[in-house]
Amino acid sequence: MILLTGGTGTVGRLVSRRLSGTAPLRLLTRDPSRVAPGPRLDVVGGDFADPAGLERALTGVRTALLVTADPLAPAHDENFLTAARRAGVRHVVKLSALAVTDPAADDLITRWQRGNERLLRASGMSWTLLRPRAFMSNTLSWARSVREEGVVRALGGSTAGATVDPGDIAEVAAAALLDPDGHAGRTHALTGPEPISPTAQTATLARLLGRPVEFVELTVAEARVALRSRYPAPLADALLASAERGRAGAKTDVHPTVPALLGRPARSYRDWAADHLAAFGG
Repeated sequence: MILLTGGTGTVGRLVSRRLSGTAPLRLLTRDPSRVAPGPRLDVVGGDFADPAGLERALTGVRTALLVTADPLAPAHDENFLTAARRAGVRHVVKLSALAVTDPAADDLITRWQRGNERLLRASGMSWTLLRPRAFMSNTLSWARSVREEGVVRALGGSTAGATVDPGDIAEVAAAALLDPDGHAGRTHALTGPEPISPTAQTATLARLLGRPVEFVELTVAEARVALRSRYPAPLADALLASAERGRAGAKTDVHPTVPALLGRPARSYRDWAADHLAAFGG
């Protein structure tokens, strides 16, 4: 039995789709009504803050995907790993972040991910770490303004990063879940095929849409206001610190992991945008 956490999220949903019908699969979610039924699929309600519920969800599970999303709730990973160990889980595939390898990255989110990695390594279970760069799907936050105004408003328009298609992350995750022995003790740095800036992403959207889309540079103060309208202040500040590292060129490295593991090139931003063009009004 394979357990997926974050089964309705960006990566977990895609992993579930890729594993559908290939192995007995269990999805842990706070809202089971959001999951469509499927072959060999068991959906259970649960929460990282409920250790007893986690142990019930993990009973009979041998391999698990761990996706946590709240740096302000640091007990979530520890609760899950404790329950997994007690339930006899053999292998955990953990979604982390490539920033953990950057000594200059000391923001709240990166410290949280480093701590989570340490917990997993010390758990006594076999593990695989997935370390992606920023998701291409983060640009969906532009979708409304592109549809309604033909405008992208963002910080660091000329800052390039080797963003990655969540679909590529999901394929690597599925491979590690299906072949835990082949991925045991490995860390996978996951990037796209090239660094790309927000202005270049905006130009790509414009070409695909066949109409002008303008990029408008935000000031740091404007970006802070926008982020704090969506996130608690500590997370907004961590995201701004991450953006500063990006402007210093810290996120441009391209890694060969995706093509090496999947036997094909990593998908480009144009590939991803073409698949999601309807969200931008295409």
